[in-house]
Amino acid sequence: MFSINYRDPRPIYEQIKSALRRQMTEGELPPGSRLPSVRELAAELAVNPNTIQRAYRELEADGLLCSVPGKGNFVADDFRADADAIRDLLTELDETVAKLRDAGLCTEDICARIQGGGDAL
Repeated sequence: MFSINYRDPRPIYEQIKSALRRQMTEGELPPGSRLPSVRELAAELAVNPNTIQRAYRELEADGLLCSVPGKGNFVADDFRADADAIRDLLTELDETVAKLRDAGLCTEDICARIQGGGDAL
């Protein structure tokens, strides 16, 4: 599925949320698909089940997951429209980054700008 990067400064639940969101956006987890149970994913990633539960709970609060008692967690059916919009925005971002590189900006300056580090120039 994906792995945890213990050198990443983000909390583990944030990494899990990001990885699942990316899989949904890229179509690896299409709308309506069932996610692994909290225990299954916790065992696979070797993390505490509460960490998985927190990631799932926040994804549900964001409207990306639906929890069905006794059945599990599923990708929201209405996620497709959001995923298409996100995919379009990411394509625009890729094109913009390519233009910035062509204009002479280095990757570090572009990343600093994206992360809110102010002006790259």
